[in-house]
Amino acid sequence: MRSAARITGALAAAALTVGALSACGGASDGGSGGGPEEVTFWGSWSGAQAKQLQAQADAFNESQDEYEVTYVGQELVEEKLLTALASGSVPDVVLWDRYNTPLYVPKNALAPLDEYIEADGVDTAQFYEQAMGELVVEGETYGLPLLVDNRSLFYNTELLADAGVEPPTDWDSLKEAAEAVTEHDGGKLSVAGFALDDPGLFNIWLRQAGGQMFADDGATTAFNSPEGLEVLEFWQGLLDAGVYEQGFGEGVDSFAEGSTAIKYDGPWALTALDEAEVAYGIAQPPVGPDGDQGAGMGGFGLVIPSGAQNPDGAWEFMKWWTTQPANGVDFAKVSGWIPANVEAANDPYFTDDDRYQAFIETMEYAQVRSNIPGASDVEGKALIPALEKFLGGETDAATALKEAQELGDRILADNAQ
Repeated sequence: MRSAARITGALAAAALTVGALSACGGASDGGSGGGPEEVTFWGSWSGAQAKQLQAQADAFNESQDEYEVTYVGQELVEEKLLTALASGSVPDVVLWDRYNTPLYVPKNALAPLDEYIEADGVDTAQFYEQAMGELVVEGETYGLPLLVDNRSLFYNTELLADAGVEPPTDWDSLKEAAEAVTEHDGGKLSVAGFALDDPGLFNIWLRQAGGQMFADDGATTAFNSPEGLEVLEFWQGLLDAGVYEQGFGEGVDSFAEGSTAIKYDGPWALTALDEAEVAYGIAQPPVGPDGDQGAGMGGFGLVIPSGAQNPDGAWEFMKWWTTQPANGVDFAKVSGWIPANVEAANDPYFTDDDRYQAFIETMEYAQVRSNIPGASDVEGKALIPALEKFLGGETDAATALKEAQELGDRILADNAQ
């Protein structure tokens, strides 16, 4: 059995911050010889997804006899973790939205893993660089990347074929295809050419236009720019062409029902679309007017909370899942998610499957969201509300960007203090 002393110093320092933590997350049997040590695994996934995670834990349990991992679903897992830290009831390992890492490291919620990584010779270059970077804060590593995703372009193959158009490759062909497949019945939109329903994807469009969300020094926003205006003018052109109306398809999966022809979506959508038996294809995101590529990378990692009772077992589980490509591929077969391990993501299971090919190609240039302090609030509290007003016809493009910039810059300034 591996000794927890390997990261004793780091864990102890973090544990002192939250008080002496008692056993809770994963009660250990190891010292008594009474069987495998328990490892408690938290995450926000529920329902069928929870069964997928437990199935993967079961595969690990069967692969060795030292540890027994059990998955426990938690709503609002990050908030629950803070509560657990205060009460001394932490789990051993957590399925973690990587984007939250720089927010929770200052709260002493996560244990650094560099000593584990160094001792076992884990090469972090085996993971997508952008995904790995989200788990490193001020030079210390707080997790291993597990799953990655991006939004690529889904299209209804039958609708495009009937309209005589090819899958879009740039903004111009996207607009042309969307117009060609749009249908109205008695003046009412019946088939939307393109789903322009997620202003949160603005950052992807902005990259395609050659712009950026924040200034290079991170002190101010940069989206109120000619490139940002170009994005909104393109969106307005789609709305003016009647390819989409706000609220169309609300409450249903209009793409799965065949009433939306083109949309951005991620690999998590594959299972439902296959069950719906809709004919679809997936292409890389269209390039912008000057040929710029743009895509966003999201996904999950695995982390060990400060004060975990069984960090050794958690580490062995993390290492087994993330660094052995076959295990990442096996999980994809039951979940649809793409491994953050580059070798696993380029397994023939993905590269030989037309559904995944575009996602894997897009992953080569996909970028994670900014980790500048306050960046998430800039999008959630300043930019997206302004874009929603624009899409709803309540304000013009220039005003929306100006208002979002002013509030966004104040948010960044407040977070820099």
